[in-house]
Amino acid sequence: MSVIKIDSVKELVEKAGEIRRKLALGTRRIGNVHIGGPLSATDVAVALYYKYLEFDPDNLEDPHRNQFILSKGHNGILLFTIFCDMGMYEWDLLLDTYNTIGHPFGAHPNHTTVKGIEVSTGSLGHGLSWSCGIATANRDRDITSRVFTLLGDGEMEEGSNWEAILYAASKGLDNIVAVVDYNHASAAFKAGENMHWGEKGGPEGLADCFRAFGWNAKVIDGANMNEIDEALSSLPEVTLQGKPNVIVSSTIKGQGIKFMSDRPVAWHIGGLDDEHLELALKQIDEYTAQRLAEVK
Repeated sequence: MSVIKIDSVKELVEKAGEIRRKLALGTRRIGNVHIGGPLSATDVAVALYYKYLEFDPDNLEDPHRNQFILSKGHNGILLFTIFCDMGMYEWDLLLDTYNTIGHPFGAHPNHTTVKGIEVSTGSLGHGLSWSCGIATANRDRDITSRVFTLLGDGEMEEGSNWEAILYAASKGLDNIVAVVDYNHASAAFKAGENMHWGEKGGPEGLADCFRAFGWNAKVIDGANMNEIDEALSSLPEVTLQGKPNVIVSSTIKGQGIKFMSDRPVAWHIGGLDDEHLELALKQIDEYTAQRLAEVK
């Protein structure tokens, strides 16, 4: 097994379509999974794992590797699906044993049972604090690799995140890259009822809050692979004494499956019957074709 590297934006869009199809197929077979959040985060996760992390399943202990922490741990099925796609695990093993006692793939990722998982997550608001610890240790060893953290907009209401945001800026941890999957909904609120950030609200307001704490911040359309690719490729060089970076990725929960993105809160978690699976696959293919037409 070796590093799987996709440089072409078009091929990244195609891969995101493949992962979305597998998420839908997996949901049908498993019966009930967190599905809305994984779909909204698919594009940025694909860009990271297939291009920017330089993820190598054979060198997961390399101290100089880039690391990825899934702070919104209930989206673990997305990482498991990517790992299976990369050949790290058998697809049938994931689908037959997901979230069952005594097996590796839980509803939240466990780093002791699944290789490739850097940190066990599930209690929201912890991922960025973990990133600060890892980034600090790397800085102290003059390691300039990056620590990427994927957060949800709902968990940004956790105070522990803002303690980590303040700490990272005050310590010059520019080896941290936070990505907020701002899908405008969480399990507890209707779409658009989450915290109103800053004067502007929404993704732009959240970015301003990060800037006020001393971070570089960029807002992108998280469904547009061109924008994702540009944001990740233009990250400043790591100096271990600069500003940490955040990309606020504006998405829709259930992205790529219209009947889910039309009712995002209803699809925080759910299952698919045969009829809805057929419709989901059709809509994913249509969505992917639309995104491919937008590629520069």
